[in-house]
Amino acid sequence: MTDRPARLPHGGRIDRTTTLRFTLDGRELTGHPGDTVASALLAHGPTATAPSLHRGRPRGIVGAGVEDPGTLLRIEGPCAESMLPATTVELYDGLRATTLTGRGRLDPTPDPAVYDKKYVHTDVLVVGAGPAGLAAAAAAGRAGARVLLIEDRPDTGGALLATAPGDGPEAAALTWATATRAALDAEPEVRVLTRTCAFGAYDGNYVLALQRRTDHLGAAAPAGVSRQRLWHIRARQVVLATGAHERPLVFADNDRPGVMLAHAVRAYLHRYGVLPGRRAVVATTGDSAYATAADLVAAGCTVAAVADSRPELTATAREFHDGTGVPVLTGSAVTGTSGTDRLDGVTVRPLDAAGRPTGPGTALTCDLLAVSGGWSPVVHLHSQRRGALRWDADLAAFVPGAAVDGQHLAGAVRGTYDTAGCLAEGARAGALAASAAGCAATVPPPHRPQAPAPVRPLWLIPGDGDDPAAWDTHFVDLQRDVTVADLHRAAGTGMRGAEHIKRYTTLGTGHDQGRTSGVNALGVLATLQGADSPGALGTTTYRAPYTPVAFAALAGRETGALYDPVRRTALHQGHMARGAVFEDVGQWKRPHFYPRPGEDMDAAVARECRAAREGVAFMDASTLGKIEIRGADAGEFLNRVYTNGFKKLRPGLARYGVMCGEDGMIVDDGVTLRLADDRYFMTTTTGNAAAVLDRLEEWLQTEWPELDVTCTSVTEQWATVAVVGPRSRAVVARLAPALDIGREAFPFMAVRETVLASGVPARICRISFSGELAYEINVSAWYGQAVWDQVEAAGRPEGITPYGTEAMHVLRAEKGFLIVGQDTDGTVTPLDAGMDWVVSRHKDFIGKRSLSRPDTVRPDRHHLVALIPADRRTPLPEGTQIVDRGTPLTPQDGPVPMLGHITSGYRSPALGHPFALALLAGGRDRIGDQVVAVVGDTPVPVVVSSPVLYDPEGTRRDG
Repeated sequence: MTDRPARLPHGGRIDRTTTLRFTLDGRELTGHPGDTVASALLAHGPTATAPSLHRGRPRGIVGAGVEDPGTLLRIEGPCAESMLPATTVELYDGLRATTLTGRGRLDPTPDPAVYDKKYVHTDVLVVGAGPAGLAAAAAAGRAGARVLLIEDRPDTGGALLATAPGDGPEAAALTWATATRAALDAEPEVRVLTRTCAFGAYDGNYVLALQRRTDHLGAAAPAGVSRQRLWHIRARQVVLATGAHERPLVFADNDRPGVMLAHAVRAYLHRYGVLPGRRAVVATTGDSAYATAADLVAAGCTVAAVADSRPELTATAREFHDGTGVPVLTGSAVTGTSGTDRLDGVTVRPLDAAGRPTGPGTALTCDLLAVSGGWSPVVHLHSQRRGALRWDADLAAFVPGAAVDGQHLAGAVRGTYDTAGCLAEGARAGALAASAAGCAATVPPPHRPQAPAPVRPLWLIPGDGDDPAAWDTHFVDLQRDVTVADLHRAAGTGMRGAEHIKRYTTLGTGHDQGRTSGVNALGVLATLQGADSPGALGTTTYRAPYTPVAFAALAGRETGALYDPVRRTALHQGHMARGAVFEDVGQWKRPHFYPRPGEDMDAAVARECRAAREGVAFMDASTLGKIEIRGADAGEFLNRVYTNGFKKLRPGLARYGVMCGEDGMIVDDGVTLRLADDRYFMTTTTGNAAAVLDRLEEWLQTEWPELDVTCTSVTEQWATVAVVGPRSRAVVARLAPALDIGREAFPFMAVRETVLASGVPARICRISFSGELAYEINVSAWYGQAVWDQVEAAGRPEGITPYGTEAMHVLRAEKGFLIVGQDTDGTVTPLDAGMDWVVSRHKDFIGKRSLSRPDTVRPDRHHLVALIPADRRTPLPEGTQIVDRGTPLTPQDGPVPMLGHITSGYRSPALGHPFALALLAGGRDRIGDQVVAVVGDTPVPVVVSSPVLYDPEGTRRDG
């Protein structure tokens, strides 16, 4: 047989007036609007695509949609995209693609396309716009419900789009579908989304769907149009009308190009006007394939025979034979194929009562084999909601069992394959959904399904010989090259469960997720193991996504600068003007240090530290998280959240607090101010502000909803300037002349409201994170830059110096003040940190019980300590591991037992030498001992010390 164009002179739902040019594997081809790459490729004659993934066997197009187990593409363009099924990629002019063997590669080029998200609520969500889905949407819309109908293909109509034109019932149904779509488009409360695939179903009728928005327009999206949109849908009621996928048959060499699903052949005929072959054989286990056989004959294709596994002619088979004269070989099956790069013939043999080939075979010449091994309802979304499945022996398929709350099923997903039944079930499901959503709907009576046509499933057509291990061309999963021999080998290891065998063989893990292979695999396993049916083995777990989803679509616009937004304080421009070098702390840009000409980081930080210890310095502390906590029960709430007490804290005072998780580990710390009896002002670490607010809300909403408490984030509303050092009192006195800042009038941890000399209202706190006399001046963010400038002006006579986060870290570490997330790692309790003074023994709090577990009171737990290099010169970097003296460090000595690691390491101008904070096993019992810090490859002896190295008596705090 020679190649010839396969496009029919008429028919199909394509626009023949426009020609599109595209390139596939370097071959220049043409097609029309409405084509997919697969249909346009088939229009040029029978062809093989890329070879199979593992065995390099020739492969071709099998399906017509998401069920196709191969023919993957890489679309070239500004950002190439791989692993796209040729059967779903819509053709556009200028498309350039290459076929893949099942393994793609990422393009490192940033994607210029736009991806976005949309959040919607609807009364009734209908998934699938075949006859059942259209009927459901129409019924719900008539009842006044807000309806969202989604369909993954470009057109509505489902299986009706693959029917022949004419005067028969199918043509009438297609006319009805066209009219119904027009009516839905005219309804103001009904929205139809095509090219939209529902890929995830979650509790509460929360559905995720991906809409392709530019495949039909070209690779580059027009201005303002996104390439893909991710829909987050919350529905009161859901109707699943997701249809069914046809299954292939498992026999020797069933993977040759030219072996196609029967319904896919019909779809190419009537949707695209493409005849996939000139001489065909049809192999089936039921009635549905006869429509394909009849349409092939009508299109001018020679149908050599129909091989029907059933022993007797059904009425459908007899009608076909009588009308076409095509031989129907009952009780027979295709047992093998021939050909090199494509199919050129098949062998048909009769079957015995057990379904095994017997007797001599008949060789038939053909270039197309249309196979139908039955239908598998698309139960994926139902199963993702933990909906049960049951095996229906009459249908030879898994169908939904128990209903899911708020969800209705209609059509082929329930095993109803006749059009009239789909329409009736759809109308009832739509009315039921609208009624449950609160609309006045008239619910039709239940549909009485037709008795299913008899089927004779053939899960496995054995090859020559009785040894399944030799059946290594009986392909079950074409994408993963999994054969009957592979399943036999897996079963031989003792595996019985579908999940285990799936992972052993990788069956169903490809791009198609086993849509055509999953049930067949269970059937083959049932045959090999002597089980009654595939239903005895159960199914694998259905998980989202139903079809692959690009990471770009999940990210939407949250990429680049929007992935992790940059936050700047109200003082940012002033820091830039002073030449600050910034670092990222959470999402914030914070001044790291302020170098002067000729200074490196070490010199700048040392100067800033000396200013804070010996004179006065100021820094921007605006990034600390700030949460207002109001309500009659605010004090009680904080008592439960913090390890220490806040309920009895007097207004006008502040207190340091530590939060623990339920496991007793430190999750955050900060100072909280009591502004009034029912009002507190909590500060958190910079990076944990959002997480702490989430945590507070979770406990209030789920555990203590009876408490009268409201939490409000006010981080951005305040600008905070810390003034630190022995001369800070003089600076604040000039800045706030109306405020008595004497030691007795304004003690440590006191809070005062005042008005600055400039007329700006301010809240000033006596808080110190350095151990020095210090004040924190809080003003509205609107005044932040002005107040920063005023502080600098007031401090100029004292030689005030701005300092950054690195100097702040040196100062706090010298005092043993920890940073949550740096000196803690989720395994540190307040007791480990030497902070038992902050843990109340007289009240309950989150995590208290965990602090008494045997594991959390072990003496060898990692404690927070300080380390000083014995030579007083060697810096101790963060992350450095600590070992005992004398521990062998060479690889041949085996694993090295670690005692802990350094969490913070700095050079200290005040101490005159480097030092570090560390988490050390049994650290408090080792104070005064020497251990070894392995700096790079160099063991450095270090002395274990108390974490408070500077001013341990705290005499400098009050000036």
